[in-house]
Amino acid sequence: MAHILEIKYFNSFTLKKLVEKSTPTPNQEGSWPGLPWNPSFITSTGIKKTYPTFPWNSPNKDAEESTNWYVEEARIKGGFNNSIVDLGVRAYTVSSNVDQVSRKSSLIFSGIFNNRTGVNNTNVFSISENIIKDANPKHGSIQKIYAEDTNLIVFQENKVHYALINKNTIYTGDQGAEEVTGVSKVIGQLVPYLGEYGISRNPESFAIHGYRKYFADKDRSAILRLSRDGITEISAYGMRKYFRSKLAAINDDRILREVYVPITPNLTSGNYSTLILPNVDGIEVGSQVVAQYINNSDKKDIVTPYVVVGISSPTSIAIQDLNQTTLPYAVNPTEGEIQGFKFRMWRRDKIYAGYDAHNKNYTLSMQTSPRFVSTADISFDTLSFDENINGWTSFYSYKPTFIDSLKNKFYTFIDDEIYQHYVAQGNNHCMFYGNTTPDEASVKLIFNPNPSVKKNFNTISYEGSNGWEVESIESSFQGFDDNLEYHDVSNPIKSYAEGAYLENGVTLRGGFDRKENRYVSDIINASGVRPGEVIFGPGMSGVKGYFTTVKFKVDSSTNVGGMKELFLAGSNYVMSSY
Repeated sequence: MAHILEIKYFNSFTLKKLVEKSTPTPNQEGSWPGLPWNPSFITSTGIKKTYPTFPWNSPNKDAEESTNWYVEEARIKGGFNNSIVDLGVRAYTVSSNVDQVSRKSSLIFSGIFNNRTGVNNTNVFSISENIIKDANPKHGSIQKIYAEDTNLIVFQENKVHYALINKNTIYTGDQGAEEVTGVSKVIGQLVPYLGEYGISRNPESFAIHGYRKYFADKDRSAILRLSRDGITEISAYGMRKYFRSKLAAINDDRILREVYVPITPNLTSGNYSTLILPNVDGIEVGSQVVAQYINNSDKKDIVTPYVVVGISSPTSIAIQDLNQTTLPYAVNPTEGEIQGFKFRMWRRDKIYAGYDAHNKNYTLSMQTSPRFVSTADISFDTLSFDENINGWTSFYSYKPTFIDSLKNKFYTFIDDEIYQHYVAQGNNHCMFYGNTTPDEASVKLIFNPNPSVKKNFNTISYEGSNGWEVESIESSFQGFDDNLEYHDVSNPIKSYAEGAYLENGVTLRGGFDRKENRYVSDIINASGVRPGEVIFGPGMSGVKGYFTTVKFKVDSSTNVGGMKELFLAGSNYVMSSY
């Protein structure tokens, strides 16, 4: 029976010996003109077979090949001056050069696409035309391109250019630079923007609104804006030191990350091509599957040859072996029961960014680990920049995987879910990212009038909705004494409703009170005693320091989930007497 046999050499021929007759006689030998007989292959009956019965993919394939002859020859029949064996006619070829070239700083373009005439040459790359535009390789690889009007903005690691589309620039002695549209140029001259800035290796930090483009240059510890006046370092607006330390913590190397999912009940011996898990949050297609066994209270990780190939539901994933063949997952009963699974993925740190079209802010999130590894506060920093004041206005407590706006609505993504911000419908404020406790909404403010003057902050007030309380008030750091850090703190201040109590039939307020539609309260000091300090704690009024940090938080009983606004906050202070 015929089968496909792989040819091992370029001009090789496989010559098989004579096939055994259907009714062989003992000691029958096969023959082939010009080839010697190989007497080493003899059956148990003593018959010298000339064609083995092993299938081509059997473990005895080598035995089969030992009965064949491979002749390497460049000419037919092996005669002098005979015709040379060639590859023959090829139906189509583009180039005989099969070497791979990595051109990270080059642009390549295909044929045109015109939906009006039905022309679609986007899969045509003509080698007869110059279809490659090279940027300077010393500026690193091209990370991002963006088409704007009739220009193409090219972001390299260390430089930003704009390229002219369907036109070129010529320089004349009397008129300077002129754009010429009559030349055949798909991508014209690359013109650099002033400044030695690029986008490093973080194209995910790019965002655009109007004619302003925002991006991060990690290598230079800068957050940048590109507009009509060129590149501006917006991280220098009061945040240079902050971004210098935060961007330095972003790692470009791909790191092995793991997410562990325990399962109940534990899996015993069986076959599984689909795993049913409590949840699949953080698990991605391509993740390596690692089973964790438990045997005699000892945990043991077993690296398996399986990967995640599909997520069919919020609790179900499909797995296959590394050869992409659907095979069941066999549990080894000698290792005990499977207690859970680890899913391994190689990921690098990210700087996600987008434009908040609702508040008109550039929002970015610097993340030192993916969401599936950690959502702790130390694993990310999310903040926004406002063009109206040229400053960074707010930090946020969410850790997204994608940020963008659509038609004046602001969206962020986590894993496979999308959330719309600033939705004011009923009592669902501050309920997103799986957060069902709206009383956790908070905002931190810094009171810093006359920065060089030491002050006593005596009272606190705010304008806004009922339902705000002060969780903490903390003064500026005042130095170390006997290796102890000193700063003043105050007692929490209850909201207007939660601070109410009755005394002799009269309602009094133990927190904020309302006067002339403004909520006010005094500050009760709660600091511990310091060496040599005479008056401390409740015996003194307010907190002292150059500045103080106040954390406002919504209470847990006033209009839960409803809208609460905070327009303005302030404090009455006096200069310190010492």
